[in-house]
Amino acid sequence: MNRPAFTKKNISITILISMLLLLLACTGKKAPTVDPYIWLEQQPKPWKMSTEQVNAFLPELGKHFPDFQERIKAIAIWRIGTPYEIFKLGEEQAPDTDPIIRLDVSDCTGHVLTTLAFGQADTWTHARQNMIQIHYKRSTAGVKQPTYESRWHFTADRIRSNPFTVDISQSLIPHEKLDSVTVILNHKKDGKELLPLDWERKLQVFFIPNDQINAELMSKLPPVCGVAFVKPSFFDQGIVIGHEGMIIDQSDLIHASQSAGETVRLPFLDYYFPKDGKPFFGGIMIYTFKPLPKTNTIKNTSATTTTGITS
Repeated sequence: MNRPAFTKKNISITILISMLLLLLACTGKKAPTVDPYIWLEQQPKPWKMSTEQVNAFLPELGKHFPDFQERIKAIAIWRIGTPYEIFKLGEEQAPDTDPIIRLDVSDCTGHVLTTLAFGQADTWTHARQNMIQIHYKRSTAGVKQPTYESRWHFTADRIRSNPFTVDISQSLIPHEKLDSVTVILNHKKDGKELLPLDWERKLQVFFIPNDQINAELMSKLPPVCGVAFVKPSFFDQGIVIGHEGMIIDQSDLIHASQSAGETVRLPFLDYYFPKDGKPFFGGIMIYTFKPLPKTNTIKNTSATTTTGITS
């Protein structure tokens, strides 16, 4: 059988066809990507999830939101609508037998810290371990064990000293425009302890006063950050912070609201400066969220059957 002759003309045509096919492949339409926030809206609400559903949800969340800060923001948004109940986190043992972590209810601090814990977990158990790392202080031996005494009870103390919620207030405006207060945490005006901790801390806190809280300040914030609200009427009780939440996109506050009875999202400046009166607070502290180390030193604790979510 005679083989076809490979002439210069044939080779040129072959090259031309190959280039045409390559061009068509490069200019072809790609499959549309799914907006991760549309995916998020389609997920069950956290307070309705079982432990097994959470275990399936968290790895998918990581795929849709691979960036740490974006994932924290996504979880905060996902949790909007969570029923409000105050003081519902504990150590699963006396004196506070509430769960170490939960999704069915939340208060202001619970929303922030559990969001940070779930944002770095791929299972419920992993999130619980993260919560111990975030919500408790190390012992003198360098171990974190969830006890009532070792919990970060005071937000100002936590923001100033916890490596995962780091104060950046002093970097946002000139130092001379900051306000400050020195308070002995957990020490009431009458000399008694507020909480039975056998602990107190004298702390000078610098914060952003009301006359510096404006659109210009908002433009300086990270895309996701924590906000703690200074409450001067609490100073005599050994407390600096009366509330906290999260600010996203340099504009919106997401927080567990006692008055609304659930976690809500609204413009921060509208919340802080109500049209019908003066601000409820004397200023704010701003803090950033830092990721946990890859390896945690946590004393083993047996998980109880109380998950704090629908089973």
